[in-house]
Amino acid sequence: MTNWEFSLDCAKKLDQNDELKSFRELFYLPTFTQSDVVYFTGNSLGLQPKSVQSFIKKELDDWAKFGVEGHVLASNPWMPYHELFTEKIATIVGAKTNEVAVTHSLTTNLHLLMVSFYRPNGKRKKIICEKKAFPSDQYALQSQVQFHNLDPKECIVEIGPREGEYLIRNEDIISKIEELGEELSMIMIGGVNYFTGQIFDMKSITEAGHKQGAKVGFDLAHAAGNINLKLNEWGIDFAAWCSYKYLNSGPGGVSGYYINEKHVINPDIPRFAGWWGHNKEDRFKMPDQFSPIPTAESWQLSNAPVISMAAHLASLEIFEKAGMDRLRTKSISLTNYLEFIVNEISKKNNHCLEIITPKDNNQRGCQLSIVAHGSNKVLFDQLSKNGVVADWREPNVIRIAPVPLYNNYEDVYKFGEILKKIL
Repeated sequence: MTNWEFSLDCAKKLDQNDELKSFRELFYLPTFTQSDVVYFTGNSLGLQPKSVQSFIKKELDDWAKFGVEGHVLASNPWMPYHELFTEKIATIVGAKTNEVAVTHSLTTNLHLLMVSFYRPNGKRKKIICEKKAFPSDQYALQSQVQFHNLDPKECIVEIGPREGEYLIRNEDIISKIEELGEELSMIMIGGVNYFTGQIFDMKSITEAGHKQGAKVGFDLAHAAGNINLKLNEWGIDFAAWCSYKYLNSGPGGVSGYYINEKHVINPDIPRFAGWWGHNKEDRFKMPDQFSPIPTAESWQLSNAPVISMAAHLASLEIFEKAGMDRLRTKSISLTNYLEFIVNEISKKNNHCLEIITPKDNNQRGCQLSIVAHGSNKVLFDQLSKNGVVADWREPNVIRIAPVPLYNNYEDVYKFGEILKKIL
C-alpha cells in the first residue's frame, strides 16, 4: 500500500488485510501500566507466547512423575530433547540440519566457535569487526586474542562509518579485508548492527574473507527471526544467535549456533569438548577419548536445559506456522509504515527526528533507530511515561522495533499519536 495516511482508519484497514493478524492473540501483551502499552522492544526481549506455560508444565509434570527416568520416558524424552529444535531452527537461519544446534548462551557459543575458528598463526592473526559492536562481542574478541597471548590493539581491526555518517559502507568492509590480506585470520561481525539496525551484506563479506583465506562468522542476535537468512548458501563458516529477542523464548533464553557442513565433518578441528558432543553410540560407555559427532552437535558441552528450552520450543512452533517469508513481508510493510509516520511528524517539527537505519528494505530488519536531535533523553522518557516501551541507546538514539508476530499497524499509529503529542 502506497497511499498511506497517518490515521486510525488507515491503520485499521491495514490490520484488516494482514494475513498474520491472528498471531497477535498468541502472545501476552504487557499490562504493567494503567494505559495500553505499545510494545516496540522485541529487539531486546520478545513477548511471551501464551503456549509457553503449557510447554513448561509438561516438562515439570514429567519431572515429577518420572524423575531421572524422564530422560527416556518423558513425553518428549530429555536425552534427545535438543533434537526437537534442529529442523525448526535450520529453516529459520537457512541451514542444513547437520549444521545447527541449540544449546548454551550466545556469548558462550561465540567463544566456543572462536576457539575453533580463530587460529592465529604467524602474521595471520588479525580480526575484523564492526566499530560499535555490541560490548559482549567486543569483550569476547578481546579475550580470545589475549587467550593467544596477543595484543587486542594490534590484532582487532574495527571498521566504522565514515566521518559524518552513521552507517558502515560495504565497500569499506571489503576494502579493509583486501588490505589486510594474508594478515587476516577471522571476520566476526553482527549480521544486523544492534545500534543502527543496519543489515550487513553477509554474502559478499564472506566471499571476500574466504578469498583472503580468513574464516568468517556472524553474531546473529538481531538477525535470527528478524530477516531471511541463507547461512549455508552464503558459505558462512560459523554463526550464533540468542532466542530471547525476535525468537520470543524468554529472558536469557537458550542460544543456537551454525557451523558450515565442511567443518562439522572434520574430527580434527580444534574445539573445547564436552560429553554431549561425543558420538551418541558410545557416549554412555564413558570412553577416555573424545569422538565428535559428525554434525554441529559436537560443539555441545552438556545435556539440554530442558525447562528453559521448552519455552523456546513453544515459540519455534509459532514460527513454523507463520513462516519466515510471510513474517518478513509483513515486517517490511510495518516498518515502512512506521518510517512514514515518523517522517511526517518530523517534517512538522523542524525535522527534529532523523532515522539513521538504512532506507533500503534489503539493508534493514524491523528496527528503526531514531536520533532525537536536541532532546537528549527527554523525548524517550516522555514516550515511556505515555506507555511506549522502546529502547534508549547513548548518546541520543531511540530504537523502535515493530515485530510482525505480535505488533500491528494500529500500534504504529498509536505510537505516532503519542510522539506527535509530546513533541
